[in-house]
Amino acid sequence: MITADTVRQLALALPETGEEPHHAIISFRVKKKIFATLNPPEHRATLRFSQEMQDIFTRISQGAIFPVPNAWGKYGWTTVDLPKVAPELLEDALRIAWREAAPAAFRKKYRDFFEDEE
Repeated sequence: MITADTVRQLALALPETGEEPHHAIISFRVKKKIFATLNPPEHRATLRFSQEMQDIFTRISQGAIFPVPNAWGKYGWTTVDLPKVAPELLEDALRIAWREAAPAAFRKKYRDFFEDEE
């Protein structure tokens, strides 16, 4: 099972990512924009995707990744069930969420960091 420490390590490995509290959970941000949250007691992370990326990750995850089951899900917020998700899929999902939240200048600045995804 993926642990909260693993999620934290993967998220903070992304360029210019910071960790801040967000209500009673942990958020990961790039340029003040949240791209992921972590809820250790519930063994889940929540990522923000475009609708297209949410659909793709939902289809390929075999039930480990799915839209948040309320209005937030319609805005791309997506639940990751940490006990079920494959490590490689989580890493890819975090990278995509970061890239979608980052300003265009950051995406350009760190293009080499993500070149295998383009």
